[in-house]
This record gives sequence, C-alpha cells and structure tokens, in this order.
Amino acid sequence: MHVAQINFLPLPPDWASAEMFERWPSVADIAESVASSGIRVSVVQMAARAERISREGVEYLFVDAAQAMADDGRPLAALLEGLGADVLHVHGLGFAEAAHAVARHLPGRPMLLQDHASRPPRWWRRAPWRRWYAAAAGVAFTAPVLARPFVQARLFGPATRVFAIPESSSRFTRGSRAGAWAETGLYGDPCVAWVGHLNAGKDPLTVLEGIARVADRLPGLHLWCAFGSAPLLAQVRRRIERDPRLAGRVHLLGKLAHAKVESLLRAADLFVSGSRSESCGYALLEAMACGVAPVVTDIPAHRALVGDVGRLWPCGDAQGLADALLGIATHRPSAERVRAHFDANLSFAAVGRQWAAAYAQLLDGHR
Repeated sequence: MHVAQINFLPLPPDWASAEMFERWPSVADIAESVASSGIRVSVVQMAARAERISREGVEYLFVDAAQAMADDGRPLAALLEGLGADVLHVHGLGFAEAAHAVARHLPGRPMLLQDHASRPPRWWRRAPWRRWYAAAAGVAFTAPVLARPFVQARLFGPATRVFAIPESSSRFTRGSRAGAWAETGLYGDPCVAWVGHLNAGKDPLTVLEGIARVADRLPGLHLWCAFGSAPLLAQVRRRIERDPRLAGRVHLLGKLAHAKVESLLRAADLFVSGSRSESCGYALLEAMACGVAPVVTDIPAHRALVGDVGRLWPCGDAQGLADALLGIATHRPSAERVRAHFDANLSFAAVGRQWAAAYAQLLDGHR
C-alpha cells in the first residue's frame, strides 16, 4: 500500500525545507509511524520552493503551493496520480476546500482527513463545508467524542468513517531516573512535573489550588513547572508567594529545551495537567513515554490516552485534583507498567498499526 500524506499548510517562506523536521516534528513523526507498519509513505508539503528529501524510509516532496493548487488543484492531483498513491491522508480538517478540489480529480482514491485541533465552522458558513467534507471517506480524531461537534452539525455524511487514532506519539524513553535526578536537581515525594503554557486553557491556578489542598497530606510533594508562553505568570507567582502551602514547594522553571523536558519527566513520579481541552496532549504522551503516571483532567483526549495507568479529575475542580493526587501517590503504578501501556497503545509502532488498519478499511470500502 502507498499512502500520500498532504500538508496544505505551507512552510514559512524563510524556512529551508529541512527546518520542517525540527520545527514541525509531528509531520515526520506521523509519516514515520505509518512507515513502521510496512506501508510506503510519501509526504507532500506545500512550500515556497520545490525539493525532494528522503528520510527514514519516507519521501518528502516540497511543492510550490501556488503552482500545485492552480487550475482548481489539477497539478497537485497529477502529482499524486504520478506517485501511484492508494490512499490520501490530509492533515487538518481546516483544509477541506483544498482537499475537496484535489479529490475531484482523483475519484478512485479514498481520502482521510486527520484532526489537528480543528473546530466546526459557524452555522452560517456550513453549507459549503458539508460539500467539501463529502470528499472524505474517513476522518480521524484522538477520541471519537471529539468528532461529535462535527457530527451534530451534520458536517460529515452518514457513510463517513470516524477513526480513533492518537494524533501522534513520542520518542522519549524512560532512561535512568537516578541520572535524571542528578542532571536536573529535582526532588520531591512525590516529585510532580507540569509541562504546558501558563494560560487559561491550561488552568494553572486550579492546579496550584489542588496542590495547596493536598500539601498537608503529602508534605514531601514538590511541583516543577516547565512552560512556554505565560500570560498568567504574574498571577501564578502571586498565588505561590502568598500561600505558605505553595511557597518553596512550587518551582517555576520557565522554557526548557526539548531534551531538558525529557530529563525533567524522567525525574518525576507524577505528571499533572489542568488542560480544559486538547486534541491529543503531546506533553502527556511524552510523560507516559518516560513512565510517569499521569494525573490529568477528565477530557476526551486524556481519557483516550491514559487508560488504567493514571487518574482523571474534573476540569476546574481543585479538590478533585487533590483527591486524585492523594490516591495515586499511595497507589502509584510502576514506571514499567506506564511504559508498557505506552508501548502497547501509544508508541509509534502502535499508532502505525492503527493507521494501517484505517487505510485498509477505507480501501476495502472504496472497492
């Protein structure tokens, strides 16, 4: 089987093609997970300049976006025809119009659209989107319930298959915990890690309140926070400084290099998240790849990933977080068990097998 994965989001014009692998790692990660299942994969990436790169058994074709979509997408369709792709895999539900234009010229090939945190269009704009989505034989979300807003808006036809496949995976490994302690200087019993922005969507203030409420029951607990953008940083600092249950217990690390995030997670006992919505949860995947037991909000993506090796708590419920932390601290799954769950369900090999099965179903249905 030969699958063409198409990314209609063009590379910024000042990027060299090779920069995509560093700055948009999920493009290669998803392609390589599929290739690991024995499927031939070609990635067609919109860019400012044409180029071909072969890497890890995957061929990447960078094509001029304006030229590829000229004449209602005929040049891109011709390229895909020449590749001999059996299935078309489009990244992002927001590119349905372009996908529909190309699919019109390739009626013999099923197309699958993969969600990357898309939202349904407003109700007054939905008529054309229904027509565009009709080109898709299947759609993929991390959890089936994430498709519900699109289904309820009748954007997908009754014959459109909905697949539950993790959005990506992680290359992190468990490594040496003692080595991670020595490298990072982390400590705590339990040692809890946070990796995420300090914004309303990640809800750090509720997490801090939950930590405060459980501090007397878990006096050795320390929380270590790595974060990128931080619009709530001032509020977070004030909350920590004014509460003796948090001062000296919560450590704000700021932005860390990706390799340092892996060391942080290897050193941790628990991973905590207050996210109110996620299309997947990349930091959660990374934590579980390191064998860290998750204590995360009860949202669809988290439910799909955590399985029975972590605890879920209601969004915005500080007491729910405190109870979950206390429960998992006293009955914590081993790092070996968490990593075994990751290997079986969330690793690149596991995700690749799920993609292979989805492609096969679409091909069988199309025939």
